[in-house]
Amino acid sequence: GLVAALHLLAKGEIPLILEAGAKVGDSIRQWQHVRLFSPWKYLVDETTREALSSSGWSMPDEDSLPAGREVVEMLLEPIASLPAVSPHLHLGHRVIAVTRRGMDKVKTTGRDKAPFELLVQTTDGSTSRIYARAVIDASGTWQSPNPMGAGGVPADGESSAGEIVYGIPDVLGPQRSRYGGKHVLVVGSGHSAFNALLDLVTLKADVPSTRITWAVRRNDPGSMFGGGENDALEARGALGARLRALISAGAVGLRTGVRIAGVRRTAAGLMVETSEGTRIGPVDEIIVTTGFRPDLHIARELRLELDPWLEAPVRLAPLIDPNVHSCGTVYPHGAAELSHPEKDYYVVGMKSYGRAPTFLLLTGYEQVRSVVCALVGDEDGARNVALSLPETGVCQTGSADSSCCGTHESGPVLAQLSHR
Repeated sequence: GLVAALHLLAKGEIPLILEAGAKVGDSIRQWQHVRLFSPWKYLVDETTREALSSSGWSMPDEDSLPAGREVVEMLLEPIASLPAVSPHLHLGHRVIAVTRRGMDKVKTTGRDKAPFELLVQTTDGSTSRIYARAVIDASGTWQSPNPMGAGGVPADGESSAGEIVYGIPDVLGPQRSRYGGKHVLVVGSGHSAFNALLDLVTLKADVPSTRITWAVRRNDPGSMFGGGENDALEARGALGARLRALISAGAVGLRTGVRIAGVRRTAAGLMVETSEGTRIGPVDEIIVTTGFRPDLHIARELRLELDPWLEAPVRLAPLIDPNVHSCGTVYPHGAAELSHPEKDYYVVGMKSYGRAPTFLLLTGYEQVRSVVCALVGDEDGARNVALSLPETGVCQTGSADSSCCGTHESGPVLAQLSHR
């Protein structure tokens, strides 16, 4: 979102930046203890470098791996403090609905000429209305995690169990006492699960009575552990390799083919029940890392064209569908793929991917560059998109000598950058 504002400023436009949190990077602050597997050189685009250079900002070591806290302190806060940006940044402003002024979704005549109307709630509970020529939704998906229920809805008993946490809790910091010496179940098979599990193993070294069970839906882990030494991002490949070794050593108990149907409280702890009639437990705590989904309610009165299962823009969805693109690749894309029937409304960033898991900041930077060009009438700039990203080292296909994704100009995409 901040980078989108920088691009707008560079084009002579005036942005209005609405942030629901009390500080910039509010969601990232909730996983600020997590170290990214992407180095700084993949976290800062050229437009941002140029904008920050005038303030005396220096690029961190390009090959170092920042934690979420460092991304906030060394990148987001400096951008927000720029004299060109700060007057347009409004913290504690949550957008709760977007529509066209005086028009619901059904009305057509004059629609494209009507300004967008945003219903905004501030921290004191009051609401106001803001009008805009265009809307770029870069709100992410952190606030809407997937449930652990296998059917995409909460499992029986899930919503009422206070022992369940979504995301990556700081088990080595403030929440150490909550998890130390407990039997902890981690649900999910992505990099968020890797981070949570590796932190728990570190905790177990200090508190040996800690027990760790990992439940995944896959029957065959296959490439779940990543590309290892073939991964162009060394830290990303190392996550899976370390975890595989810890499972072999018995530090983590892996349960495959788990489709969770319910959670039942017993005197000994939580008993997790599967659709197949098996059980896991009793456990004391559950960490759910099953990914995230877009919250679409704020755009209910807008005309969106979404893929029926990914909930991503319909022209983008075929490029990122994880059922097809097992390598985690993505073709260059921008305003054309992100557009909707609702003219000048764009969803960018992690939220643009809907329920697809493989997203990186560099992808978002190229999205907003193209979108801003489209909004200011630079058709060539909007159309000419490019991505060059490190390979994951993983690609499963039906043929040993073929690739599901083929060779293209963008190269394979980076795996999910934690959550944002």
